[in-house]
Amino acid sequence: MRPHVFPPPARLRLLVADDNPVVRAGLTALLADRADTTVVAEAMDGREAYEAALRHRPDVVLLDVRMPGVDGLSALPHLLRLAPVMMLTYSHDSRTVREALRLGAGGYLVHGEFTTEQLVRAVRDVHEGRPHVTPGATRALLDELRGSAPAHAEAQLPSTGVQNTLQPPSQLQSAMGQSSRSRFRLSVREAEIMDLIASGMTNQQIAAVCFISEKTVKNHINRIFAKLQATTRSQAAAKWLGVA
Repeated sequence: MRPHVFPPPARLRLLVADDNPVVRAGLTALLADRADTTVVAEAMDGREAYEAALRHRPDVVLLDVRMPGVDGLSALPHLLRLAPVMMLTYSHDSRTVREALRLGAGGYLVHGEFTTEQLVRAVRDVHEGRPHVTPGATRALLDELRGSAPAHAEAQLPSTGVQNTLQPPSQLQSAMGQSSRSRFRLSVREAEIMDLIASGMTNQQIAAVCFISEKTVKNHINRIFAKLQATTRSQAAAKWLGVA
């Protein structure tokens, strides 16, 4: 009996947006002639990227952050209406990483931290809805969340309720965070995930930052909610931040 042969995966159609012509040409050369990817368009800023995406309807957009005219973060929400977007940039500024993930980027790759095969795998992961973040971007984001300044000393949280507590200052893993972890008996990983919940991240974004599956994130959240005696993310964040 002849073994069943599965067809190769469909060739992904990519749009490369980067203002540096050398970087743009290099990425196109890497991705254009493969069996699993092809580049259908290039762009040098966010506006060109959006116009090209409208014309070509790529499967994934590879988007630089810093570009003249319309930059990557400004273009990101508009591009997401047309295709999944993976940030591909030299910038691992923590605020940029967090904003890109908050806006809905499916991945964040920093140049110099991946091979061609890893890049292609990340592109396919993002196309299939699996987040992908390279180590430098992850470290930058976690370093910000683990800042040393006490959160209570830096910000006066409003007394109007929980809604505004979902965008706390960057110093979440602070003295207050350590106290909360001890009080609620959370593990180090659970405290890390609770910090990310309190920062407003979705399960998908948390999975990308922590390099775990969304199912594992959900399992952690179930245990966290049980320990905090909370039933919603807002309620958990309020208790974690000490405003409930």
